Amino acid sequence: MNYIAVVTTVGNLAEAQHMARTLVEQKLAACAQISEIESFYVWNNAVQNEPEFRVLCKTTDENYQAIEEAIRKLHSYELPAIHAFALKHIYAPYAAWIESNSSGKGV
Repeated sequence: MNYIAVVTTVGNLAEAQHMARTLVEQKLAACAQISEIESFYVWNNAVQNEPEFRVLCKTTDENYQAIEEAIRKLHSYELPAIHAFALKHIYAPYAAWIESNSSGKGV
């Protein structure tokens, strides 16, 4: 089994909380963490600087397509950042917890 962290950013805390709760309730993610961040990016040919909230979800590689689809449905951005990185080294009991809590079979 391969474990991943899926990351997206949203513009406000309420959206981040709703997304995190929904993904965990749907068992697409075992855990979702929210961090307040500051982002610099180019949009409409100009550099933007905005506060955002990062939502980091721990799940399995096999759930990536389903969690990406769910994030796209929940997201308010025209072009949401959605990406994942592998959790290469992971404590085995924690990995088992992720696997058992991200089955894709909601609560």
